[in-house]
Amino acid sequence: MILLILTLPVQAQRRLHGQQGLQATIGKVDGFRNNSIHTGAALSQFTKKGHQWTYGAEYLRKRYQYREQLVPVEQFTGEAGYYRTLISDRSKTLFFSAGLSGMAGYELVNRDRYLLYDGSTLMSKSKFLIGCAISFEIETYLTDGIILLTGFRQRILPASTVNRFHYQLSLGIKFIVN
Repeated sequence: MILLILTLPVQAQRRLHGQQGLQATIGKVDGFRNNSIHTGAALSQFTKKGHQWTYGAEYLRKRYQYREQLVPVEQFTGEAGYYRTLISDRSKTLFFSAGLSGMAGYELVNRDRYLLYDGSTLMSKSKFLIGCAISFEIETYLTDGIILLTGFRQRILPASTVNRFHYQLSLGIKFIVN
């Protein structure tokens, strides 16, 4: 009996119903060659089947070139979303998930200064945003309580006066808190 127990693989207690994690992410927006960044923080809670609900906030900054000046556009958003696990390995170390999130927030164009240095006027204005995001995420368990995140996300914010679509590449870390 002891030999049988010692030869069976040990499965970690991962993605249990009600288990929560705090995560932080950082990454690039719309490619690596531009002057853009995003960062976010979220709380995730696992469901009975190992999928997860995520609630978070995100900051995105992209600078657009206008002659010799970089014009900043910043987005402050909150979100709630559901991520479904599509694939995982037998050892429950690697997970590939897809998610859909609802988003709402505010877009700040050039810190509300619409007159540029050469007398030109920006036509894009700061405003409230509402939209969604489609995400793909890979989670790799480093330990039972620490997870490395990599992700790809497409943000769709139709009310934006600057850019309705942004894709993000991100890297993050999640800590299981209970």
